[in-house]
Amino acid sequence: MLTDQPRIAVVICSLGRPEIVRSLLPHLLAQTSPPREIVFAVTGPADLPADIDWAGFPVPVRVITSPKGLCVQRNRGLDAAVDENDIIVFFDDDFVPSRYALERIARAFALFPKVSGLTGQVLADGVCSGGIEAEAAARMVADWDADQTDPGADPKILASGLVGLYGCNMAFRTSAIGGLRFDERLPLYSWLEDVDFASRVPGEKVRSDALVGVHCGVKAGRERNGRLLGYSQIANPYYLFRKGSVPLGFALRLGLRNTVANHLRAARPEDWIDRRGRMRGNWAAITDILRGRSAPERVLNQVVPPQAG
Repeated sequence: MLTDQPRIAVVICSLGRPEIVRSLLPHLLAQTSPPREIVFAVTGPADLPADIDWAGFPVPVRVITSPKGLCVQRNRGLDAAVDENDIIVFFDDDFVPSRYALERIARAFALFPKVSGLTGQVLADGVCSGGIEAEAAARMVADWDADQTDPGADPKILASGLVGLYGCNMAFRTSAIGGLRFDERLPLYSWLEDVDFASRVPGEKVRSDALVGVHCGVKAGRERNGRLLGYSQIANPYYLFRKGSVPLGFALRLGLRNTVANHLRAARPEDWIDRRGRMRGNWAAITDILRGRSAPERVLNQVVPPQAG
């Protein structure tokens, strides 16, 4: 245990998923080392459970209202918390953390002074499937916690020299963040906003078993316009390469991997993914690159208006 606990803020950005937020709250309250505060960056009251009295919540809570968009919401949360805390932890609203997460994050930063940011060990990730139910995720994390015979053992670094961190679960020293903010030129899905931000934070970025959990990857039905994400899968890596956030090889591998996957699976897509739409979005972004007009904001041109009648 640390004798001098750092001040930790947990920042959660959410939009239109109050019941998902409700499922996360018990896991935040169960932390062996509670956060100094929880900051919700949302677009309005409807994004949070309506029946919870935040003023009487067991952990201090701040609710920050922000325009819609992951980058701008993350930035509003940062603006609220960065000057008053030593560590900022970003959890997606559908990430279920181990009860030891915050305690061990603090321990990791104390042990590894050159580390400025870390992401954790994800036991299961619903992004790679149709999603994981909150109850199943909670059981997986509870089983992992129960198996820890020595939760106070020193955290280990599992991988170092990372280009970026995984946005559903990442933590930073506020002293390293300073005035840096997420790039609000990345709209809608803000694809790769986590990689971009982490790459610009000075210091070493690592994956560590200090932070363990399950990412539910909640999906609200089938993806209806895959063109949006498909466009960003190409345009955003290209933009980040040009601005110097990621190496060329990283951008090429990521863009190629997604494009190939979309084409190979277009004939028999997953129930929750619009692969053909993503494929069309990929080619729209490639066309914009070839014509010298590529920009992440041009994903907004892929929004197809509803048909009349």
